Amino acid sequence: MSQYDSSLSLQGKVALVTGSGKTRGIGAAIATLLAHHGAAVILNYVSPSTGPSAATVAQSITAAGGQALAVQADISRPDEAQRLVQAAVKAFGRLDILVNNAATGTPGPVLSAAPEALATTFAVNVFGPIYLIQEAVKHMPPRSRIINIGSVASKLGISGSPVYSASKAAMDALTFSMAMELGRNHGGITINTVSPGPVDTDGLPPQVAEKINKTMVPMSRVEERLGTVQDIADAVLLLCSEKSRWISGQVISVSGGINAFDQIYSFLATHA
Repeated sequence: MSQYDSSLSLQGKVALVTGSGKTRGIGAAIATLLAHHGAAVILNYVSPSTGPSAATVAQSITAAGGQALAVQADISRPDEAQRLVQAAVKAFGRLDILVNNAATGTPGPVLSAAPEALATTFAVNVFGPIYLIQEAVKHMPPRSRIINIGSVASKLGISGSPVYSASKAAMDALTFSMAMELGRNHGGITINTVSPGPVDTDGLPPQVAEKINKTMVPMSRVEERLGTVQDIADAVLLLCSEKSRWISGQVISVSGGINAFDQIYSFLATHA
């Protein structure tokens, strides 16, 4: 592929990025950037309707000289998660990087949340990454990387998405808790969470984007804008590189500086 920063080289590495089949999604941006820096990438999608889009992402990577394979799998099922990891190893002979990006969530209050919605949210956002990590570690060499894609929602107490927020908080806890287990017992594998704030993707409905622009965008300390998929992909790249060797068990907000205190500031400003 084209010239890249050699200090962030992933040459010879293999990366699996879940939820990476949508052309304007965070997962596709991560997979494309990792490929640009030398990694062979496995794209993952769940819905057959996303297949053509996933193929487009894979083709754009291979057209630029990279290696990519798109695999359909439902990570919320243990057997499918195992099959996905095994497909990566079969295709490229190894697995060095796992990015748990796939996520789902139904907005609405907890008191009216349907059991099916609760089960699906936690199956995809929490159990799926666990299944993948359990299988991936069997194949990962020392000093491999696991990156969970979280959300600032895990700490902001956003009233419109409490179940989604809870699932992301569970992933934060998993990241904290697994760092010792993976590092000491599995050759220095690191695990970290990247927590985006609001990001401009094709999965963001216009009405939701409008609400975010009014409420959350003003909280950013860097610039008054939505985040981009490239903002998130760049952070993931750094955590995948050798430069991040001493970073593990961390939840890193990639949000332009949004944090939980902003809720307090906003309340005080409107009630002063």
